[in-house]
Amino acid sequence: MQTAEDSSMPPQGRPAHANPSAPVATSAPPGMPDPAPLAMPERACRWQASVRAAVPDGTTARQPRALRRIALGVTLLIVLALLAAMLQAMAPLMAERPLIVATVLSLFTVNSVWIAWAAVTAALGAMGPARARATQRAPGSNGRIAVLVTLCGEPAAPVAANAAALRRDLDRSDFGTRVDIVLLSDTTGAEAIAAEDRAVAPLARLDGIHFRRRAARDGRKPGNIADWLRRWGGRYAFMAILDADSRMTAARLQAMAARLEAEPTLGLVQSGMRLLPARSRFGALQRLSSRLCGPAFIAGMAAWAGREGNFWGHNAMLRVAAFADAAGLPRLSGRAPFGGDLLSHDFVEAAWLRRSGWGVEILPDSRGSFEDGPQSLGDFHRRDRRWCQGNLQHLRLVWGARMHPLSRLHLISGIHSYLSAPVWLALVMLLAFAAPGAAALPALAGTLALLLVPKLAGILHWLRRSRHLRHRPGVLLRATGAELALSTLLAPLVLVRQTAAVASVLAGRDAGWRPGAKAARLALGGLPEAMAGLALMAVALGLGAGAGQMLWLFPLIGPLMGAPLLVRWLDAPVRRSVRRRVLADDSAPLALAPGLAHRAA
Repeated sequence: MQTAEDSSMPPQGRPAHANPSAPVATSAPPGMPDPAPLAMPERACRWQASVRAAVPDGTTARQPRALRRIALGVTLLIVLALLAAMLQAMAPLMAERPLIVATVLSLFTVNSVWIAWAAVTAALGAMGPARARATQRAPGSNGRIAVLVTLCGEPAAPVAANAAALRRDLDRSDFGTRVDIVLLSDTTGAEAIAAEDRAVAPLARLDGIHFRRRAARDGRKPGNIADWLRRWGGRYAFMAILDADSRMTAARLQAMAARLEAEPTLGLVQSGMRLLPARSRFGALQRLSSRLCGPAFIAGMAAWAGREGNFWGHNAMLRVAAFADAAGLPRLSGRAPFGGDLLSHDFVEAAWLRRSGWGVEILPDSRGSFEDGPQSLGDFHRRDRRWCQGNLQHLRLVWGARMHPLSRLHLISGIHSYLSAPVWLALVMLLAFAAPGAAALPALAGTLALLLVPKLAGILHWLRRSRHLRHRPGVLLRATGAELALSTLLAPLVLVRQTAAVASVLAGRDAGWRPGAKAARLALGGLPEAMAGLALMAVALGLGAGAGQMLWLFPLIGPLMGAPLLVRWLDAPVRRSVRRRVLADDSAPLALAPGLAHRAA
């Protein structure tokens, strides 16, 4: 392993006031390869003619225009049907409460578009090809590849162990001779740095691994990668990006490199991902939901997105020259939360690659591609608050010039994934007091049916692809039932937290990035959710809610009132017997339903 740690002084050969986008040509820091500078200009949100790099002519990929039209048409038909049903339910109240009716119809339409498009996407994925198509390696491919692993205060021991395992995996094939693993650290604090140094020290026995720690954490993770690109990017044709908690196998990296080599107009390929075996019931629920619903949804997204796919920040491989030319991020003007560093940079980088003429493709196959998930609700809420702020920053970027319409759609989807929470909360409260009665049942039944479509699509996906589950469908149905019950109880807790996160961002509060911070204090054992449930009940009773209205609100208020018990149960560790069975056979697609671990070859 080769290591380097920057000093706090400007790099030799570049004064502190120099243009940060210029290539940095200096003598190599100790232990790092010789510099190979690469320009990475900082791009503006507005279109710049110079952005369009030398994208090779021609592509072998066919754009799914017909599929997009069908998906859009079906989505619009579903939304119109739901809106007609809700309009019929609210029509008797139009004269008496026109403002409430107009608000309900507007909010219902916005969220209906969201869930209808998600349902159509999942259905497309479930009906797609049962097997992923293999990509053949382009003849004469020999460009060098860097696997960048970014860390910032996370425990370094597992990162070092994963890097060593990947290095050994790479060294078992000829492909490994093309690949360097580079650990890029932004860790600060004397104790954390000392622990990190101890963890990575054993890697010194392995060739092909480099380690670098920056002294100045300018630009967070994107800044760390950009700084590395400007110093050493010229050595490499492609770079794969991993987070501290994500992993990829050599075979998966080779398949992604083969795709970039076979399609020279692609700038980025994003791999599907599987969650690693969980250590808590909450982690198990996330993994079960991901394994059940995720494959069909991602396959559907890949089908209609084509070359206008998206980037999720890690477990992806990028063409170095394309990314450096097109995706140099600026610092947004103004103060956080809407200004400053972009927290959700990945969607923007994908959009800017596409506006520069490069393709962005999603490879739904998740074999050999893994990430870890939050193991407690406190960790989940902390990450979700940061994602909420980052996605709402996209309100400033979504109408940037020359972006492809589907790139805008990805940005809008990310924004709405958080704005939908206060919209749902407002809808539930308004419908409770508008009291449309049984007339609203068709619209609500249609909405619930749409919410079930991704789960049904997941069942179809696994029945088509797993011989074991076709012969034992009861296993699949029990896992689906467990996931549905637990996610239904958890949904009000997430809805309240996301509503609070949106309100916090709109109020100007900055969540920032607090690496390695303990999040237990943010969970508070479910007490904030219970207090929110009490507040909603008090408001409802104060406005004269009757038994029927309280019954309407119970699916929301009930889980909130029971949040302390639910959070305590979900945060508990997975039983050792269940975890041992999962670890013994991680190929099981639905292995982490608590008490439902099983084999599904």
